[in-house]
Amino acid sequence: MKIKGDEKQKLWEMNPIWNILTAEEKMYIDSETEAVMYNKNEIIHMEGDTPTHMMMLVSGKIRIYKEGIDQRSLIIRMLKPFDIFGYRAIVANGTYNSCASAFENSIVYRVDRAAFMKVIQQNNAFCFSIMEAMAKDLAISELRTVNLTQKHIRGRLAEALLSLKHNYGLDEDEVTISMYMSREDLANLSNMTTSNAIRTLSQFAQEGLISVDGRKIKLLNEEELVRISRLG
Repeated sequence: MKIKGDEKQKLWEMNPIWNILTAEEKMYIDSETEAVMYNKNEIIHMEGDTPTHMMMLVSGKIRIYKEGIDQRSLIIRMLKPFDIFGYRAIVANGTYNSCASAFENSIVYRVDRAAFMKVIQQNNAFCFSIMEAMAKDLAISELRTVNLTQKHIRGRLAEALLSLKHNYGLDEDEVTISMYMSREDLANLSNMTTSNAIRTLSQFAQEGLISVDGRKIKLLNEEELVRISRLG
């Protein structure tokens, strides 16, 4: 669902990468940007789709994932507000190599593909910043690939919990992760079966590393979780 233009914030007020643009370029990009509301679990793009916009999450949460066998998905990363996404395929003049869907009701700003490419081609500093962002995303993706294939179950789940805390922070009690995931989603983030995720969470709770209340997870011994994640 598109949001009326007069209700939009400016891109550069939310993510400093857009502040590199000149005043004229900002006006141009703003005129080529639309705000779209996605409902929980609504698909934003599928693997193999041709991109029409580069995007920035404004509010809510989005999962980037790969479809697997046996109807299992692997969550590659979880986006937080003001993260940009969907631009690699545009720069590479290719198609999406992953899927994106709304984890909860989310607002996404979509910048027209042609407009995005125009400012990249005419603003060297902005182009460099996009390349830098892409390089960081690639480094994170490579590290996650290694971790998800080489770490044992405990190490993968500990890493997933720590990454959620890093991305979304903690509630006011300063121990509860501000991200409430189903066991299935947590399993998909950790590259394991749901039953293994449930079993490992239970082990962590028995060891006093976490406490679990439904989808709420409290980190009681973050130092030990870091050690488990590091050792794999």
